[in-house]
Amino acid sequence: MNIAFFLLPKQEVVWLTLDATLRQTLERMEHHRYTAVPILDRDGGYAGTLTEGDLLWYMKNNPQLTFDQTNKVKLSDVQMRLTNKAVQIDANMEDLVSLAKVQNFVPVVDDMNRFIGIVRRSDIIDYCEALILKALHIQQETAAG
Repeated sequence: MNIAFFLLPKQEVVWLTLDATLRQTLERMEHHRYTAVPILDRDGGYAGTLTEGDLLWYMKNNPQLTFDQTNKVKLSDVQMRLTNKAVQIDANMEDLVSLAKVQNFVPVVDDMNRFIGIVRRSDIIDYCEALILKALHIQQETAAG
């Protein structure tokens, strides 16, 4: 099944750019209660996924940084420790299962690497559950029939 059916479009996704500040990021993640957000470059391309862990490691490695100074730090200065892979819009749902094991969401890009949205891990799990239940139902009907 094509993932376009499961796509949460960009306009409904909380995302930030590399030009956003550390403070903006912290406040947005806290407000939405997210542990990870997609980061876009100036051209709207997917640049990576920033996690709470990335923010914590940055703060640990910069002990002189106070919360009041976080509005001076750009996300481009924060190292993203994990590489969350994006997929093309024409990918199949089956392509996302292995990514969903280690990512909260899978970023989706067009053929020019422009970010167009995400597929949430919960939607991928729901899809897999439906497949399993369908297979069990068929198996039960075959056994009974």
